[in-house]
Amino acid sequence: MQNLDLFLPKDSIGTIEKWLIDYNCQLSIKKSRSTKLGDYRYFNGQHQISINDDLNPYSFLITLTHEIAHMVVKEEYSPRVAPHGKEWKITFQKLMIPFLPIFPEVIQKHLALYLKNPKASTSSDVELVRALRQFDDRSILTISDIPDGSIFETTNGKKYLKEKQLKKRYQCKCLSTNKRYLFNPLAEVKI
Repeated sequence: MQNLDLFLPKDSIGTIEKWLIDYNCQLSIKKSRSTKLGDYRYFNGQHQISINDDLNPYSFLITLTHEIAHMVVKEEYSPRVAPHGKEWKITFQKLMIPFLPIFPEVIQKHLALYLKNPKASTSSDVELVRALRQFDDRSILTISDIPDGSIFETTNGKKYLKEKQLKKRYQCKCLSTNKRYLFNPLAEVKI
């Protein structure tokens, strides 16, 4: 608990500590995982939450509250409810709304819109992720940042040609196979 101030906005720590204590939850801070920002498990009668250590304080707060909402739903509803169903959405909204004033205005407006109908992942809200990334320690280049016609490399080392934007995603051609793929606008790339 004493290290939460390294990860969370100061004004959120008291509430978060209370929830973790009230629900007897074990919180683990993990090295960055590419497939998830955090997770919740109930194992051997113990609530367990893990969150990636590389998130900025605002992303950390949203992710941790997302996982705490899973824990609260487990305690207050049947364990058979849908993971991101109506019960989770209502619980997540109820937990997050008091935190809204903590967030900078650039995040606040996108977070408020997101909370009207939260999805399973904040990553599905492109504008919210862009606002949150302004507070990251490292600069991230995404496919939406580079011009059409650019050649780029993904984290797995494959090279692509950015062709054009379709509705939300970008059509790109793999240079080694000539196959076309669609990329999320937030996909991290290297020129």
